[in-house]
Amino acid sequence: MATIEVDQLSKSYRVYQKKEGLREAIRGLFQRDFKIVEAVRNISLRVEAGEFVAFLGPNGAGKTTTLKLLSGVISPSAGNATVMGYVPWQRKLDYRRRFALVMGQKNQLWWDLPAQESFRLHQQIYGIGERDFERNLGELTSMLEVGPLLGRPVRELSLGERMKMELIAALLHTPEVLFLDEPTIGLDVIAQRNIQQFLKHYQEYRKTTILLTSHYMKDVAALCRRVVVIAKGRIQYDGSLTGIVDEFSSSKLVSLVLGESRSSDGLERFGEIVDIALPRVTLKCGRQQVSQVLAAILDQYQVEDIAVEDPPLEEVIAQLFHRVSAGADER
Repeated sequence: MATIEVDQLSKSYRVYQKKEGLREAIRGLFQRDFKIVEAVRNISLRVEAGEFVAFLGPNGAGKTTTLKLLSGVISPSAGNATVMGYVPWQRKLDYRRRFALVMGQKNQLWWDLPAQESFRLHQQIYGIGERDFERNLGELTSMLEVGPLLGRPVRELSLGERMKMELIAALLHTPEVLFLDEPTIGLDVIAQRNIQQFLKHYQEYRKTTILLTSHYMKDVAALCRRVVVIAKGRIQYDGSLTGIVDEFSSSKLVSLVLGESRSSDGLERFGEIVDIALPRVTLKCGRQQVSQVLAAILDQYQVEDIAVEDPPLEEVIAQLFHRVSAGADER
């Protein structure tokens, strides 16, 4: 049995439609208009033990709602799901001790207390033995290099340091499943990389099953082999990271290092010029035309080096989101 099994899961909300004007405000006291918002619509998903899966989608796609359903924070409108054999929204204590949820925009640590005090509280909540607590805390603080910061109030820590402390708090009880919602949001490049390296090492070491949502494609490229894309409450893609580029990108990037003449005149005939920094020129052309374009360029220009690459993952994902938002690709 898969660690996470989701079958036709849905979640809808009844949302009050407030209209402008004093008359409508008074009317709203006696008669309210509502509409149904479908945050998640009949999604099905299987995640095996030890997988590190990226769960991607535009704002409002249903990513966070799905994580809240799987962690038992909210209950579904329809459908079924199990995590490690438990139904999340039944909120059984045994289940709550075997998973963790980290939300980049939510704090679980006491703001005015040192992080180590919050860790002691977590020890009591999860019933962690003293020996296991000391071992896990030492291991995590060493991996994240935050030992000297444990005694400082959380409010005095940088955003990156606070996220490291949030991860420690979530992992103290060695959960088998970890839900990560935007763990690097707002962090600078160095802090993002540090969190990425830690998560990669920890997951490989502990074999934890992780479901990650992120708007930073570098998180995805660095950590995940499998990608699930959700948009308009439905799963639009479920497959490999390389497969998403093959399926949803219609172009390739051709980088040229021109020879002695170094003239780029006329290259626009072969595709869209993305960047020029002579002697290097980058073109975008159709995937099916790459071989023809290369043959023509080599026949007419002196070229010292050529590289053919897929477009950045951010661009491919953005194209997919745009297609779905425009009403295409509904599944």
